[in-house]
Amino acid sequence: MTQKKNIRIVADDKIPFLKGVLEPYAEVEYHPGAKINSDTLMGTDALITRTRTKANKENLQGSKVKFVATATIGFDHIDTEWLAENSIGWTNAPGCNSTSVMQYIAATLVFLARKYKFQFKDKTLGVVGVGNVGSKVAKMAEILGFRVLLNDPPREREEGSSSFVSFEKIKEEADIITFHVPLNKEGEDKTLKIGDESFFNSLKKKPIVINSSRGPVIDGDALKAAVRDGKVSGAVLDVWNNEPNIDPELVELLDIVTPHIAGYSLDGKANGTSMSVNAIAGFFDLPLKNWIPEQIPQPEVPVINIDNRKLSKQEVFEEVIHHTYPIEKDDEALRNNLQDFEKLRGNYPVRREFSSYQVVLRSEDEKIIEQLIILGFNN
Repeated sequence: MTQKKNIRIVADDKIPFLKGVLEPYAEVEYHPGAKINSDTLMGTDALITRTRTKANKENLQGSKVKFVATATIGFDHIDTEWLAENSIGWTNAPGCNSTSVMQYIAATLVFLARKYKFQFKDKTLGVVGVGNVGSKVAKMAEILGFRVLLNDPPREREEGSSSFVSFEKIKEEADIITFHVPLNKEGEDKTLKIGDESFFNSLKKKPIVINSSRGPVIDGDALKAAVRDGKVSGAVLDVWNNEPNIDPELVELLDIVTPHIAGYSLDGKANGTSMSVNAIAGFFDLPLKNWIPEQIPQPEVPVINIDNRKLSKQEVFEEVIHHTYPIEKDDEALRNNLQDFEKLRGNYPVRREFSSYQVVLRSEDEKIIEQLIILGFNN
């Protein structure tokens, strides 16, 4: 029998697959993320969190916390400087839900193409931020047929300009602009309110704007004015200023509204939990090596049968992507229940990524099959 160590861990109670994993080795308490505070953390050795808990001086000073793990890509809720000054280790989960966000953007593009009746091949997609998420979004969009422009100043400085374009070129040529940047509040790569009034005033093609990165990347009031004045053709938000208290006037103006769930595929959540558990185990020398969740629920209909004999390539992609994620359901759920923003996040239904699905085409088309496999589907 494993000897339980004298370790106390506090965890966000909405992190999936976590309960029962660390209990053989430590005392574990679960709390709603927004309610984890200095009192909760008193006498605690480690914190496993998501974005709703601030890991900062206010909550951690005077505690015994030695390590913070967030089961998310983003870590702007962690005061990394203060943690370093106080010899507290931390980790995030880079890339854990990047494929989930890619699926969200794919579903969004399908929704927009059907609503506005456009062909993928006729549109230019501007990807702002080409890290774990943005690079997958770009690859997906190219497979669908979009012309893709990449903007990422830090990568451009490091790798050269051959693969990247300026933000100005994005604003001039993109029909759709999607943001996948971290929230940087200062410095030459500042992204706080990068989508401000001057941004919207400088757009040349009245694009559709998508933000699934961080809410404060887009100035909500500026976006409202841009939609009303016709400076953009539409907009999609998964992340918001002042979450969970989002602006109902802004909601009414948008094409798709969702409650910060772009990265909430079950696969993405499982990856984030796995990375957090393994980081905690490594830090405290617990006998958990390369732990991954077991028995992740499967999709209701994992085999997608498509009679593609009279369908275009775009129509095949639309049907397959929509089968895995009918994004309009998430949009409807939030529009009808703005007050339930946190509840919709906490009780998000099972969404599996492309890799959980097999596509069967009535008429064999090697090129489309090859592209579906690259997207992650099984054949």
